[in-house]
Amino acid sequence: MSDTSARIQTRPTGFTSESDLGVALSGTMEVRLAASDAEIDAAQALRYRVFYEERSAKPVGDMSATRRDTDDYDTIADHLLVLDHSRGAGTEAVVGTYRLLRRSRIEAAKKAFYTAGEYDIAKIIAFPGEILELGRSCVDAGYRNRPTMQLLWKGIAAFVFRYDITLMFGCASLPGNDVDAIAGQLSYLYHHHLAPERLRVRALPTLHVEMNRLPADQIHAKAALAALPPLVKGYLRLGGFVGDGAVIDPQFNTTDVCVIVQTDAVTDKYYRHYEREARST
Repeated sequence: MSDTSARIQTRPTGFTSESDLGVALSGTMEVRLAASDAEIDAAQALRYRVFYEERSAKPVGDMSATRRDTDDYDTIADHLLVLDHSRGAGTEAVVGTYRLLRRSRIEAAKKAFYTAGEYDIAKIIAFPGEILELGRSCVDAGYRNRPTMQLLWKGIAAFVFRYDITLMFGCASLPGNDVDAIAGQLSYLYHHHLAPERLRVRALPTLHVEMNRLPADQIHAKAALAALPPLVKGYLRLGGFVGDGAVIDPQFNTTDVCVIVQTDAVTDKYYRHYEREARST
């Protein structure tokens, strides 16, 4: 076992509760896991505002009546929250959220990962150790800035460290269902960030949309990268890959790609952060 792999198995001290991730406050902002049903409800309300009211997703079931985005996975997932305490002490402080779903929770519930509805993820399932599915990410319109995104990524890194996550993955969305309008972005991802064969999940045959829409020499790489959603760019900065094939999601009015990130670099960076903290105390 390498030195890095050994360190990944070591959890830092200092977690005081299940919702605490050991990440410091930044001014009035905080990132942590939801600690109550009310906070999960606040995350679902934020998801509804962003996905259905702002981005015109199509509500199903009783979502319109409850004004909540919900599904069966919410009860077995952890919910990462970004809170701005200047908005108040209650659930109104929730301004960002990310749904985190571990393999151990999926197996205990005898369910398949959400991503399996769009991709053949057998190669991910075969990956050793605890794996993490990321999904339902959204941020309030007034908080879509670098500090909020940094807090979200710090929270994910802390979660990865806490639970010894070896691989994380999920469906990341590009806006709209018109794949010709995003041909440059899809082709850029295909030519520059396609996963190695051992991790290359593929869109299900009935849903598969070809990503290789433009030859590599016709892609303006810098412009295509700049046009990608911030969340996708964040995955790529962590060394992330994409699977083969995009999937059109008519309910959410998006085109999805499957992103896969091995967490060695994430956890190693986070471990060094804790080492520095320990030396300074």
